[in-house]
Amino acid sequence: MNKPVIVVLSCDQQLAVELPSALQGRVDVRSCDSTEEVQDLLRSVTPQGFVADFRRPSNNGVAEARLLSLLKERFPALRIAMLTPDHCPESLQKRADETDLTHFKGRVDSQILAQTFRELADRQSAVEPAAPARRPLPSAPESRPAANRSHETPAGLVPPAAAPAPVVRSSASLAEDLAASANSISKRFETNSPQLQQMLADLEIAARHDVTIMLIGETGAGKTYLSRLIHDISPRRTEPFLPVACGALPNDIIESELFGHMKGSFTSAHADKEGKFIAARRGSLLLDEIDVLGLEQQVKLLRVIETGEFEPVGSNQTLRSQARLIVASNLELQPLVEQGRFRPDLYYRLNMLKFNIPPLRHRKVDIVPLARRFVRQFVQKHGVTIREIDPGLFEALLGYPWPGNVRELEHVIQRAVIYCRDGVLRAEHLPSHIVGGYAGPTNDPSVDLGHQFTPGATPNRSLEGQIAFTEKEIIEQALFKNSFSRTRTAKDLGISRVTLYNKMKRYGIGN
Repeated sequence: MNKPVIVVLSCDQQLAVELPSALQGRVDVRSCDSTEEVQDLLRSVTPQGFVADFRRPSNNGVAEARLLSLLKERFPALRIAMLTPDHCPESLQKRADETDLTHFKGRVDSQILAQTFRELADRQSAVEPAAPARRPLPSAPESRPAANRSHETPAGLVPPAAAPAPVVRSSASLAEDLAASANSISKRFETNSPQLQQMLADLEIAARHDVTIMLIGETGAGKTYLSRLIHDISPRRTEPFLPVACGALPNDIIESELFGHMKGSFTSAHADKEGKFIAARRGSLLLDEIDVLGLEQQVKLLRVIETGEFEPVGSNQTLRSQARLIVASNLELQPLVEQGRFRPDLYYRLNMLKFNIPPLRHRKVDIVPLARRFVRQFVQKHGVTIREIDPGLFEALLGYPWPGNVRELEHVIQRAVIYCRDGVLRAEHLPSHIVGGYAGPTNDPSVDLGHQFTPGATPNRSLEGQIAFTEKEIIEQALFKNSFSRTRTAKDLGISRVTLYNKMKRYGIGN
């Protein structure tokens, strides 16, 4: 007899490990850690049970609530256990109130969780083999007290009453709906900024159509990540996604990289080479730092956008690109047009679907959530214990203008986690220029980030003060590099141990 299938959607692998044992091995547990894996799995199996671990919901649980709705729509008799934090998001609480499921808040024991599916396991010895997707669930031995059950009320663990035999659509059709829900840009690019949320909603509409998209944003704002999301929600998601950093390529080989070349077309062309437009096939091609392209290359790019046609370097054969083009730049292109460095016809062609990514300093509501997420990420990566985050750390982060945007914040949090020794993450674990408010340059020349300062801090703007901040940073990095060995650090810096001790004392560098 085929065992009932229970799908566990959770990043906590222990759930999937303990659940079969709690049910004496009478169920087939399939583990997934992303909605994408769920959609792939449901192409081949029809589950009777589903564990939805939403203890870390995104965007207030809207996408997760949509997933539950889709599952119930396709599998009306599906037994669902939903796990949420103690403070359950409103969208998930509403779904729990309206849907026939078992709702667990906070921590849950695997034995208690297993009670939700106990009746499925018990049927193994009482029911003849049959196609599980076509059988209605049996009648409950007693009436259900409420649609929304809780682990605090044992009576709520009774299985649901018998339902009419459901007409279950194919798993493939559900997978398509799940793909659309899971690959939502707004779900994966988390933000609390109304400005950015609106931009993401508009971008998602454009992403699902076969059009060229332009992204404008400072370094580290998330252009490459957004480009990948555009690809992931498009019909091209099964094809390659190729990013090209135009600014990292010498001017004399950019054209060859993009369009390819023929053997002998120039000195180092020892063999034929296909360009990125062909290598991307029917996928997506990201051209980052498009502003560095020369005028001649811009003409060819405009032709590819308009007709899909181009010729490799040294060839008379016209090829056709089938890739979807995404372009990105750190700079607004209109001033470049006025300076004669960017073609007006290409600019107006790209400007029709232009999306500006606001810098992190313009969406401070995202700083604390992002910082918490990065702390969790690096605690797991580096095996560091963080029991508490001091509010002073968030105060320092909110007072800094972040010229490097999300990427800079990520690196700063990684450093802070590494330096934390007592389990309490504090502002003192941040780099000195963050605490002192000495911000570097930004891509936007109209924004002056120099000599910013955090609340409660009075930075010394003199040359001596700036040298001191730099020296403290060098010493801290050297200590970390040498595993906090003062002897090796002093030797590495070319100073005596006594000098190192004195400087550490002067700058307040702890053990």
